Amino acid sequence: MSEPLLSLTGFDLSLVELRTFDRTRPHVLLAEAARTRMLESVATVREAVRTGRVSYGINTGFGAFANRHISSAQVLQLQVNLVRSHACGIGTPLAPSLVRRILLLKANSLAAGYSGVRPVVVEALLALLNHDVLPVIPSRGSVGASGDLAPLAHLALALLGEGEATLADRLLIGMEVPPAAGIAPLGLEAKEGLALLNGTQVSLALALAGLVQAEQLLNASIVIGALSVEGLAGSYSPFDRRIHAVSRLPAQIEVAHKFRQLLTDSEIWRSHADCDRVQDPYAVRCMPQVFGAVANTIEHARAVLEAACNGVSDNPLIFGNDILSGGNFHAEPLGFVSDFLAIAVAELASMSERRTDLLERRVNPRLTMFLTTEPGLESGFMIAHVTAAALASENKTLAHPASVDSLPTSAGQEDHVSMATWAGLKLQQICDNTRQVLAVELLAAAHAIDSMRPLRTTPRLEEVHALVRAHVPYRPYDHRLDRDVATLSALIADGALERFVS
Repeated sequence: MSEPLLSLTGFDLSLVELRTFDRTRPHVLLAEAARTRMLESVATVREAVRTGRVSYGINTGFGAFANRHISSAQVLQLQVNLVRSHACGIGTPLAPSLVRRILLLKANSLAAGYSGVRPVVVEALLALLNHDVLPVIPSRGSVGASGDLAPLAHLALALLGEGEATLADRLLIGMEVPPAAGIAPLGLEAKEGLALLNGTQVSLALALAGLVQAEQLLNASIVIGALSVEGLAGSYSPFDRRIHAVSRLPAQIEVAHKFRQLLTDSEIWRSHADCDRVQDPYAVRCMPQVFGAVANTIEHARAVLEAACNGVSDNPLIFGNDILSGGNFHAEPLGFVSDFLAIAVAELASMSERRTDLLERRVNPRLTMFLTTEPGLESGFMIAHVTAAALASENKTLAHPASVDSLPTSAGQEDHVSMATWAGLKLQQICDNTRQVLAVELLAAAHAIDSMRPLRTTPRLEEVHALVRAHVPYRPYDHRLDRDVATLSALIADGALERFVS
């Protein structure tokens, strides 16, 4: 079977392609139309250098040095100096999947032809990507304007043969990097160092990773929440179509519909049809309302990020013979989206933690306290809930918006920044925490279903329960739970629950 191909034009990279990129790993090429546009903008940059026309970042210094003119004899050294001086990121390197996405996004942005860089620059980026030679990019050091300068400088250094990269389990250093991708070290022309560094591709890659995880966690929350309804012997009434129809909120209506597909009819439900419980607590009863709000947030994020995937966040930009300075490098739209997703995902964890607590409290009289077999002698799920509470609390701190903060940089020239990169990094941690919290709830809900045997839940939820038990056996007595939680967290991360809400 032939290798899948992806041709970059700068204008039509889709979220689907980005979401599946690590799985499909197509060979990525630069489209011929993009090559033509790029060469036209290169001609404008070269003419500016030849005539001495003052243009930011081409023959001037950077940031607070924007008023310093650079001679034509020094413009190439200017670009190399920029990359070297800005490579000052710190912290744990970004994961390989994020680096691949950054390479793809940066190449696509330059392919649009507004940055004044040669096609060979994009081809060098794609060589790294196609050979899976992944620059080591520290995770900390960007304020999200002027773009993600420090992290992208480390990417650019790898192209120059002065940085680091990984190939499988090997660390490549300096001049080892370009040959591993089948290329020579890249020599920079005017504007090219700046174009590689100026851009929001790191913030964008983090936000996209958060979007994918948020979608997955919402679907998992619906499935796990439905299983908890049964484990709690909860009411189906809050999911009634008529209740949600009068809300007039499409996302809420859709979420409630997904719950009704899971909560069809069951022996458990029939067994408590005549109980005297009037209403369930909010964490059970209000799932469609809260999850609908999460779905709305995800939809907004999807629209912003889909546009940004084909956006040009460089500065200055080339339009015909005009070289215009602007601020597309300011990542405030991405910072807002990451912060908004962080709040939404944190709420999934907050509700999940409450449902785990309810499962342990004997809200369902068929269950024992903390889901124990011998209360007192055993502690059951007591500390599993404590772990979930710790993570839900951590999320509340992390969900404080990063984008409301700003510190002036570059001697005040860059006086308002987005902090979008930090917003995206926090979002990754919140998603991971939420996955663990949901895994605790899934473990507890499955245990509750087992405790009510021989009664059975709905056909679809029986499939969910069987999937859980295929990975984690039912053990009614005290045992260590961390491995079970880790197993179910991995199951959620693999998307195994999503088919139940398709």
